[in-house]
Amino acid sequence: MAKVLVIGASSGIGLETAKQALASGHAVRALARSAGRMAVEHPSLETFPADALDADDVARALDGVDVVVQALGVPSGPDLFFGPVRLFSESTRVLVPAMKRAGVRRLIAVTGYGAGDSRSTMGCVQGTGFRLLLGRAYDDKDAQEATIRDSDLDWTIVRPVVLTNGSRSGNYKVITDPRRWRNGLISRADVADFIVSQIADDAYIGKTPLLTY
Repeated sequence: MAKVLVIGASSGIGLETAKQALASGHAVRALARSAGRMAVEHPSLETFPADALDADDVARALDGVDVVVQALGVPSGPDLFFGPVRLFSESTRVLVPAMKRAGVRRLIAVTGYGAGDSRSTMGCVQGTGFRLLLGRAYDDKDAQEATIRDSDLDWTIVRPVVLTNGSRSGNYKVITDPRRWRNGLISRADVADFIVSQIADDAYIGKTPLLTY
């Protein structure tokens, strides 16, 4: 069993990952600014209210950790569509050197379909709509992915498609062949299922699996 730092653990994929990692027997340190208000209780859960952009906070959070799951999100609203988005790239530029200094090598980071080289597999209509709605956020995810790829960490970049609040099924596709990448749906709970499966598995190190039904 591992000690897992989940960054962005108070909601969404991060919260689902924390819950499932605990259920699988791992110890979880849950980092989020609102971690103290998490509606989860477990003897192996340590809530860690902190800022993923603060180098000192991140350094403290990495103490004694085996695996890092980076599952940050930004709230929907005007800032997502019109303002600059820098959370993904800036937090990663804090995290990667901090992991190196702490001697923590395993990083599982969540970006999404449309980040990095997966964007080129979108059709013209889909790609245009994607740029209008999520272009700023995914430009920042591109920079996030580049920082991770340029590191010498044992990284996996997880790219889920459109997220739902459905239940965990365990019945989804993990696609690494770019020729088969496509959009679709997947629940946050099933994304977390895959992430937790990778805590003790090296099958997807250095890869960018896309998750869909």
